[in-house]
Amino acid sequence: MTTKNNNPAKKTVSFGVAWEGLYGYVQAIQVKDTVYLSGQLSHDREGNLIAPAALNADGKPADFSMMEAQMRQTYANIVDLLGEFGATLDDVVEETLFVIDVPAAFAAAGKVRKEFYGAEVPQVASNLIGVSGLAFPQQLIEITIRAVVE
Repeated sequence: MTTKNNNPAKKTVSFGVAWEGLYGYVQAIQVKDTVYLSGQLSHDREGNLIAPAALNADGKPADFSMMEAQMRQTYANIVDLLGEFGATLDDVVEETLFVIDVPAAFAAAGKVRKEFYGAEVPQVASNLIGVSGLAFPQQLIEITIRAVVE
C-alpha cells in the first residue's frame, strides 16, 4: 500500500492496482476524524479478482454462488485499509453494499458481516443496494465504508 500526503489535512492510501491510475482515485482518505473508503472489490494485492463470477454469453454474471467468497475478500481488504489509519471495523459508522443480486447478497451478508464485525447485530448503519453492473463484469459486490476515528 502507498500513502501520499499532497495536502497535510488529508491522508490517503492506495493499493497500487492498475485501475487506481486508470480511473484516477485513491482507495481511502482521512479528513480530520473521518475515514472514507472508495468502493472495495474482491481482489488481491496484485489486482487479481478473487472468486470472479462466471459470465454468460451476454457478459453478465451467470452464477451468484461466489457472492460469499467475494464479500469475504472485500471485507478483508476493508480491514487492511482501515488498519492504515489505525482504525478497525469497530470504528465504522456506515457501509453501503452495491450488489448485482440482492437475494444472494442478503443471504451471504448475514453470515459474513456478523463474522467480520464480531457481533450478532453489527453496530453500523448499513445499506444494501441492487445495481445493474459494477466496474468489472465478474464482480458481484462493491462496498463503501465511512469510519470515525479519535
